[in-house]
Amino acid sequence: MNAEDFRTLYDYNSWANHRTLDACAELTPEQFTRDLGSSFGSVRDTLVHLCGADWIWRERWLGRSHSVFPRANEFPDFESVRNRWAEVERALLGFVASLGPEDVQRVVQFKTMAGAPNEQPLGHCLQHLANHSTYHRGQITTLLRQLGAKAIGTDLMTFYRERAARAGA
Repeated sequence: MNAEDFRTLYDYNSWANHRTLDACAELTPEQFTRDLGSSFGSVRDTLVHLCGADWIWRERWLGRSHSVFPRANEFPDFESVRNRWAEVERALLGFVASLGPEDVQRVVQFKTMAGAPNEQPLGHCLQHLANHSTYHRGQITTLLRQLGAKAIGTDLMTFYRERAARAGA
C-alpha cells in the first residue's frame, strides 16, 4: 500500500467510526454503560478502547510510547467519548494526510504497553490499526443489537459507493 491508499483507508475508517458513533448516540445512558459481557464490557468501554488505540498508535508513530491506556470511567457519558474521539481523529487524519511515499516503509520503534521494545514498518502499523477498528466496530454492532438498538452498516463497499455518488453529484 502507498500513502494515498492509506489516506483512502483512513477516510473510510473515519466514515465508519462516525456511523458507529451516530448509532451509539441513540442509546440511553444506562444502555451505553451496561456491561454485556463483551471483550470490554459495554458499548462505552469498547468505544473508549477504539479511541485509545487510535491515540496510542499515533503516539508511537511520533516516537512516544505509553504504558497507560485511557480508562473507560474517565468518560462518564457519550458526549465525553465523542468529544475526545474528535480530537484524536483530527490528529490521526492529519498524520495520515502528511505521509509521503517514503514514510510508509519507515520502521517505527516503540515500546509495547508492557514496556517491551518493538519495531514495525509504519505501513504495517497503519494496516493493523484500521483492521483493529473494523474488528471492534463489529463488536459494537453486536452490542447494539443485544440492546435492541439499530445497528448501522459500515462495509467498505458502502463507503466506496457513497463516495462515488458524492463525486458524481
